[in-house]
Amino acid sequence: MNMVDLFGDQAMPEQHGSKLGGDWNYPPFSVWNAREGWWQDRKRAWLSLGIKSELGRGGDNTNASSRAMELSGGFSPKHGAARTFGQEDLMRGEHVVGKARLAPGGGGGGAWLGGPKTASTENFSKTPAGLLRGEMPNYDGANRDEATGTSIFDPVVCELAYRWFCPPGGQIIDPFAGGSVRGIVASHLGRKYVGTELRREQVEANWLQLPTAADPKPDWRNADSRDIARVCFDVQADMVFSCPPYADLEVYSDDPADLSTLSYDAFLEAYRHIIKETCSLLKDNRFACFVVGDVRDKKGNYRNFTGDTVEAFRSAGLHFYNEAILVTAVGSLPVRVGKQFAAGRKLGKTHQNVLVFVKGDGKKATQAMQS
Repeated sequence: MNMVDLFGDQAMPEQHGSKLGGDWNYPPFSVWNAREGWWQDRKRAWLSLGIKSELGRGGDNTNASSRAMELSGGFSPKHGAARTFGQEDLMRGEHVVGKARLAPGGGGGGAWLGGPKTASTENFSKTPAGLLRGEMPNYDGANRDEATGTSIFDPVVCELAYRWFCPPGGQIIDPFAGGSVRGIVASHLGRKYVGTELRREQVEANWLQLPTAADPKPDWRNADSRDIARVCFDVQADMVFSCPPYADLEVYSDDPADLSTLSYDAFLEAYRHIIKETCSLLKDNRFACFVVGDVRDKKGNYRNFTGDTVEAFRSAGLHFYNEAILVTAVGSLPVRVGKQFAAGRKLGKTHQNVLVFVKGDGKKATQAMQS
């Protein structure tokens, strides 16, 4: 199914006075601007399919914004229990260094036992700046993640990555599945998807959102990501795509058994292992793509998580092939940035890094896209 069939209009507009947008769906530049009107319209179109990746996330989320989403049809009351677990996984702003924050109600989409959660990049807000609680039912669905205080992985990022780096009808593998977005987008684009997720509740919540007519159906497997080579032994992937947990950026539960107690070095050891095992399932001459962002330590210094991700893929035998900067929505940053800059000269973070790797030869991987 192509985008014309899905939305009843042209897939992508021409951009910047050229036909690049028409040829490649979006200009294949190293900056992806998620603030553009086209991008936001595209995101709305995807969310209109019923994607509610906040289902299955941590926290009772019984604040006014969550209730408003129920009233506006964003949540189904009968699925209320399902939404009280886990979170999603795309960073929405700079972490405030200091005392660890608790996600509402704890939980989190897990990656491996004892490790951090796939939701570790999430910030939890109440209502968006300048918006009265009584206005929440009419809040723009494209920014629903801000309204609920939880982030939804951007489906447009998935669309571009899949169209550019996964062959039509190809197999995608995701070691840090978390919410449903990446699987549902893959299905609509005719790609097969397998993702591992530690928490059974998150997997069950993902299945609740899946359209009955989805074909091919995403395959979420309840498993520890460290065991992905064993759990997904039957998979020969055409693409690796994921957004990993961001080390010890956040704490997700007041239960000591659920806290991320790993040191950064211990985290990296497990992280490298998972990347190596995942890439062992990737065919030769194929691409891998991770969406990441750097995180700060308790002293406020960047850990170079982006660089550590590059080195992990290189250690797994892949080559660093492309990098794009994903310019994300400002959200509540204008409210927060003054204090953090005055206190420590920390710039407000409004971007992510889209890292692309190749296993084998880039030209042969490109030829596979045309098969």
